[in-house]
Amino acid sequence: EVQLVESGGGLVQAGGSLKLECAGTGFTFDRYVIAWFRQAPGKEREGVACITNKDGKTFYPESAKGRFSISSDSAKRTAYLQMNNLKPEDTAVYYCVADRALCWGPEYWGQGIQVTVSS
Repeated sequence: EVQLVESGGGLVQAGGSLKLECAGTGFTFDRYVIAWFRQAPGKEREGVACITNKDGKTFYPESAKGRFSISSDSAKRTAYLQMNNLKPEDTAVYYCVADRALCWGPEYWGQGIQVTVSS
């Protein structure tokens, strides 16, 4: 059974940083694509970062470039999302996702974790 478990969320002031973690089990971690999505209240889910574990390539939408950074440690079966200079509009539930090949159409989803940025 595939499991993706997020941790590291919480409340942070605007301008602060958070690092989310995603522990993956039940699949061949180093052959999968791992991404982070988020969903703010009243908005659609959007992808914010992606990494292909086979070669370490990363992908970001324009809205996340420069402030968000994704990384992965296959030995620990854990992916990370470093978020800097957070803004109130970054408030959302953040999801870790996994897929065999795709960044933005994942097969597996974590439960999600709340990130709240206060102004």
